[in-house]
Amino acid sequence: MQAAWYERNGAAAQVLNVGDMDMPEPGPNEVRVKIHTSGVNPSDVKSRRGRPPMFPRIIPHSDGAGVIDAVGKGIDHTRIGERVWLWNAQWKRAFGTAAEYCVLPSEQAVHLPKRVDFAAGACLGIPALTALQAVRHLGQIGGKTILITGAGSSVGYYASQFAKARGARVIGTASAAKAEHARHGGADFVVDYQAKDVASVVKHLTQGKGVDGIIDMDLSSTATLIAEAVMVPHGTMVCYGSNLAGDIALNFPALLWNSYTLKVFLVYELKPEERRATTAELTRFLEDGGVKHSVGPRFLLRDIARAHEEVEGGKAIGNVVLDVA
Repeated sequence: MQAAWYERNGAAAQVLNVGDMDMPEPGPNEVRVKIHTSGVNPSDVKSRRGRPPMFPRIIPHSDGAGVIDAVGKGIDHTRIGERVWLWNAQWKRAFGTAAEYCVLPSEQAVHLPKRVDFAAGACLGIPALTALQAVRHLGQIGGKTILITGAGSSVGYYASQFAKARGARVIGTASAAKAEHARHGGADFVVDYQAKDVASVVKHLTQGKGVDGIIDMDLSSTATLIAEAVMVPHGTMVCYGSNLAGDIALNFPALLWNSYTLKVFLVYELKPEERRATTAELTRFLEDGGVKHSVGPRFLLRDIARAHEEVEGGKAIGNVVLDVA
């Protein structure tokens, strides 16, 4: 089979290779998926660029979609031919979705409704699940106002939709280049964080009250929102990432006197019961056709280095996807 891989860290064009590898065979409780599309996420780029490889050779990417073509012992053969999307394909594993075939545990291949194409299926494992889990962490938000930072990002685009579906009003932050995309995702008002003071605008939009909750993509740049009291007392801030690997200063008096709750989670490490519940809810959204997907630049497998560079550039609107099949 054709696959992309790297054996050391470094620049995409220098370390990513594309060539022939042996066809993998499914073991007990595993399925083999013929990959149609592979999603390229920022975490894939960061792993290739700077995180020491856990295995001698790595086929990157945790997200993807395709069709099950073989099953291992213990798996019902009726799954053969099923359209699926994948999660955690390369998390703590050597071989991900940047290949013509991928073998992984059966539960990590989730049924993909017919109305959802394979390109959208490659956007679900990290962006959509992260967004929905973040919204779920906020609890009951009907009639409330939520601030979503990075509303023009892949996760923020989905988060705005899921928050709106639960009856929330959404204020999003985005650059001028991604503002319209954020609005298309459902944000009722978009703040250009590069040109405006986010805290001041949010307070103005909420008549000084503040938002009821925040979904945050980068705590290193938004921790100051806690000190600036942009949330109502007893508000909840849910954070799923940070661009700073080291320590981040938080204003404890603001947390204490406002009884704020800070929830942090990593989508790769959801508890089994959390993942089952979130995946089931996402499946309902997909089957109902109530989700808009944002597929951005697309590349062939042989152009994987260019795809990684596109993600690193940070300007792409929508999910970067490899067409593998």
